[in-house]
Amino acid sequence: MVEKTQRYKILIVDDEVNILKVLSAFLKKEGYETYAVESGESAMKKLYEEDISVVITDLKMPKMDGIELLRNVMRFNSDIPVIILTAHGTINNAVEAIKIGAFDYLTKPFDKNELIQVVKKAVNTFEYRRSDVKIDFETDEPIHVIGHSQRMQEIYSLIEKIAPSDSTVLITGESGTGKELVARIIHLKSNRAKGPFIKVNCAAIPRELMESEFFGYEKGAFTGAYSQKPGRFELADGGTILLDEVSELPFDMQAKLLRVLQEHQIWRVGGVKSVNVNVRVISATNKNLALEVEKGNFRSDLYYRINVVPIEVPPLREHREDVSDFVNYFIKKFAKKNRKEVTGISEAALEYLVNYSWPGNVRELENLIERMVILSSKSILDITDIPDEIKLRQVPKQQVVSLSGGIDFKEIVKRATSDIEKELILKALKETNGNVTRAAELLGISRKSLQLKMKELGLREED
Repeated sequence: MVEKTQRYKILIVDDEVNILKVLSAFLKKEGYETYAVESGESAMKKLYEEDISVVITDLKMPKMDGIELLRNVMRFNSDIPVIILTAHGTINNAVEAIKIGAFDYLTKPFDKNELIQVVKKAVNTFEYRRSDVKIDFETDEPIHVIGHSQRMQEIYSLIEKIAPSDSTVLITGESGTGKELVARIIHLKSNRAKGPFIKVNCAAIPRELMESEFFGYEKGAFTGAYSQKPGRFELADGGTILLDEVSELPFDMQAKLLRVLQEHQIWRVGGVKSVNVNVRVISATNKNLALEVEKGNFRSDLYYRINVVPIEVPPLREHREDVSDFVNYFIKKFAKKNRKEVTGISEAALEYLVNYSWPGNVRELENLIERMVILSSKSILDITDIPDEIKLRQVPKQQVVSLSGGIDFKEIVKRATSDIEKELILKALKETNGNVTRAAELLGISRKSLQLKMKELGLREED
């Protein structure tokens, strides 16, 4: 177990020294690396110093309490799960913290088995969130659809019309297109904006835990149920729940979800009475649900129930005119987050990104810009900041040929590479007004190497 969990760092925050010692000792035995601090201010300092995976914090602390620390952690990095420690008398406050964004809560005195289960789940969630990078707007910025293209403006216009209602919405589109962003904007423009926005990834929840995650459970409902826990629907009461990858729901859960949508009630696992919930349901999927219905993989009655208002988010390659808007937004976002002085991108580099095919859509673009901002030492990103694997993947259209034509594979690659090199050199020369020395610096090669490459490609300095 030590080898498996050693890389995860747990930050424990409590003004009671004994609690810090007990938690630290126990989690270290489980193989985690721990950091123990006695105040919220010290916790925030540690977050900047270490790559923290999970935060465990007391609710009642002087100066910065657990709620304020939770908000600060979410602003710093919303991917980090925050577990709340609470006394029995403040459980209602802990539930309120979960509605704000806390991952879970533990009651004092805590049960060791329950503690390790919650921490393991939090670590798994941290891993999932890191691998599923989302578009995330700062809370002090206006919420809007990024992009000026007609397709994105049509989506924004539709959001304006449907946001005030409580109708279910089905958002479809390829992975990485920004379906969650659309769901968040619908929520923030609705009458439920002050309520919680709870995201559930249906593909990430183990089948045996799905019902308890959705609907919660009563104390003693099963082994490990040490106290009553609200489910995601209960936590979303008064707000919005996003069922991401809804196509992955097992058939039995589809029936239970349909019942909730029809009756606006949930039943906790082990419970004997229903709980009323007032929740708007937004679903998202990268699959064709109508086709899944035809195949018998998805209930037709549930499909019609969640598809009252359909929204299709197009892949980035179909609205390339919006790439510059995304690039500028992400540069601003990651420059601020990483304290970098990057303020923009060169015309040549932007043109290159506009022409790229973006198989991973907006998510791939976001990851790329974050990488470029972090690694660049310049204020303006340029072609040299674009990773080689992106450049090599950008094959000009005229090079797409039929293999049946008898053209050698190596020759195709050679031609494509030459075209890419030629395009980069011409753009660098254009950007430097034909100055070969400056163009070489821009490309990250020596003047001699650039001259040799120009000669090889049939380019003359006077050209």
